[in-house]
Amino acid sequence: MAREFSTCVEYGLSLSKRIYYGKEMTPAAAAAAMTRSISSKSSRLEESYLPTSVMAYAVIPEPELVDNPDVPSYQPYVHGRCEPPALIPLQIHGAVAMEIDCCFDNANVCFSGAWRVHCVKASRKCDVRIAIPMGEQGSLLGVEVDVTGRSYHSQLMQAEDANDSEKLSKGWNGRLIKGSLYSFVIPEVGGGSTFSIKVTWSQKLLYHEGQFSLNVPFSFPAFVNPIGKKISKREKILLNVNSGVGKEILFRCTSHALKELRREAGKMGLLYDAQVLTWSRVDFNFSYSVYSKDLFGVLLQSPFLRDFDDRQMFCCYLFPGNNQSMKAFRKEVIFLIDISGSMKGDPFESARNGLLSSLQKLNPEDSFNIIAFNLETYLFSSLMEHATEEAILKATLWLSDKLTADGGTNILAPLKQAIKMLAETTDSIPLIFLITDGAVEDERDICNFVKGSLTCRGSISIRICTFGIGTYCNHYFLRMLAQLGRGHFDTAYDADSVDFRMQRLFTTASSIILANITVDDLECQDSLELLPFCIPDLSCGCPLIVSGRCSGNFPESVKLSGVLADMRKFTIDIKAPEAKDLPSDRVVARRQIDLLTASAWLSGSKELEQKVAKMSIQAGVPSEYTLMVLHRTLSEEKASQTILIQDVLNKITPLKKKNMQTTIMLGNLGVGFGNWRATAENIPPGSEETKPTEMLLNAASNCCSRVVDRCCCMCFIQTCSHMNNQCAILLSQLCAALACFECINCCFELCECG
Repeated sequence: MAREFSTCVEYGLSLSKRIYYGKEMTPAAAAAAMTRSISSKSSRLEESYLPTSVMAYAVIPEPELVDNPDVPSYQPYVHGRCEPPALIPLQIHGAVAMEIDCCFDNANVCFSGAWRVHCVKASRKCDVRIAIPMGEQGSLLGVEVDVTGRSYHSQLMQAEDANDSEKLSKGWNGRLIKGSLYSFVIPEVGGGSTFSIKVTWSQKLLYHEGQFSLNVPFSFPAFVNPIGKKISKREKILLNVNSGVGKEILFRCTSHALKELRREAGKMGLLYDAQVLTWSRVDFNFSYSVYSKDLFGVLLQSPFLRDFDDRQMFCCYLFPGNNQSMKAFRKEVIFLIDISGSMKGDPFESARNGLLSSLQKLNPEDSFNIIAFNLETYLFSSLMEHATEEAILKATLWLSDKLTADGGTNILAPLKQAIKMLAETTDSIPLIFLITDGAVEDERDICNFVKGSLTCRGSISIRICTFGIGTYCNHYFLRMLAQLGRGHFDTAYDADSVDFRMQRLFTTASSIILANITVDDLECQDSLELLPFCIPDLSCGCPLIVSGRCSGNFPESVKLSGVLADMRKFTIDIKAPEAKDLPSDRVVARRQIDLLTASAWLSGSKELEQKVAKMSIQAGVPSEYTLMVLHRTLSEEKASQTILIQDVLNKITPLKKKNMQTTIMLGNLGVGFGNWRATAENIPPGSEETKPTEMLLNAASNCCSRVVDRCCCMCFIQTCSHMNNQCAILLSQLCAALACFECINCCFELCECG
């Protein structure tokens, strides 16, 4: 999908060179404004034209549409179509603005801007494709589009309701291009018109060494700057930070010149507002820290909510602090790495590099082992090895020389073997780190086996962390497996990000400072629902969030207990003030929906699926059981015209009426529950996208358009270039004979006319 998208944009930029911008802008200067460098590596060619900010593209099915709507020029007429349609990036006019609200480790981003269809004739219309790249673990929350005469706004609805609705257009308009890059189409926008877009999404703030960091896609390519006119450009970013705790926020660094508007305990407001010559070429980055020497927690009780669940909501947030005296647990780690046929090439290389980099993070007193698996299991060592330089070197050679990606996928066998090897672990953290790109049919059996195996195994049970590669693996199976093992889960949608994300996940999983965490005073509450139901350990690399609902009187404070690395018990009292101005329900909504979806998948409960769908619609956060739709609203002038022609509309056939829908279905925004077929056939991650298709322009002449319209002139030329002399002579003689017949036919017609 990503490669096809980039190919369409590349061809669209080529088509845009046909546009004449007037004497003040020469064709050479216009072409220079639309160029940029391309990576030399073929595996990264698709990255070149993928958007790094919210972008809009004119969908060009026919090249003859392309022209300057303000300065029409002579364009060589071309018969034919672009298959698939070319995408010409539209220019941004006026201003772009972002409003970002940060709370705990969650950020809600609202982006707004205006684009102009500068590349289509004024008398014609084209579809416009909107592309929305979101940050870390981005999730689309809402869309608003204003076009001349009409507007669109998004809404979530239950997937079951979509089957009964007759107002929805056929097919899904939206699609996930790559990772957190989402795209959808607005139909029939007139050439030369200007339209505005407001997009809202949520993303996660990263945490490293006591510092929160936010990265929002805000890098615009040169070809979105208006050409040929001096148009003022204004950028505005409003940033609101609410740490959730009454401690001082220490401002660290930012990519744009932010001005402080307000500051109080735990809160901060910043603004960037500037006139610019060109749109921003860097993403928006911001980082801050909440200073605290010791580990501390915050328990927030949300006000009573009038929703389908009448229980009170609470959120417990635990910070690791900056106390260097708190030591991390010693670790015994077993890596389970998938070497099935689908991992061949870049996925296996990236996963191997990530595994080796993770080994370098172990201390000499830690121990490790590696189990590679496809349909068979391959053990690096029969015993756990201390993480010495010699052992890590042996593991490097073993991974490089002894293993090749081939065969099917069997996750249960290596998991059983790893649990057996870590069964006797005592004063350390036993950790299983699973890496896979596939889905298997016995996933529920695996979860039930793990659930029974990890109970009553000494003072500290085995921890399980899972890492998925691509979209074919079942992310909810891996999430549930990690939840059962009090671990963490992460994923990489492409091979390029596997190494970095694996290392980041392992850093979090291997720097545990507090284990076996319990919240004592909540257990006496009525109808208590705790998410995650198995509380993970607290790590130096990641704060801990536990949320839930309960009935009855909520306690003024709770006691949180755990075990330190020296096996001493640690206890802390956390007060529970009411969160009056803190949207804790919004912060935990995405987490709760993901965790409950994993539980619904495991149990197969329709009731739980309905609950997730209701939570999704109420919080405005997409889920696997909801769909997003765009509702169209006509302007008053357009609506009055519609009323005047109502009699005409009533006479339209039912088939035509069905095609005149006022609601567009964007579709499901989830990742799905894996793909067994793709795993069984060893299809590599990323192959769900179509192969890069060359843009084909079907040219035709006046005399034989019926035939040549179905032929590609470029393919015809390429075929002729590979012919031998005899074939070329035969083809020339055939064409000459046909020409002679046509001349004779013309002579007969002239004689008859005479």
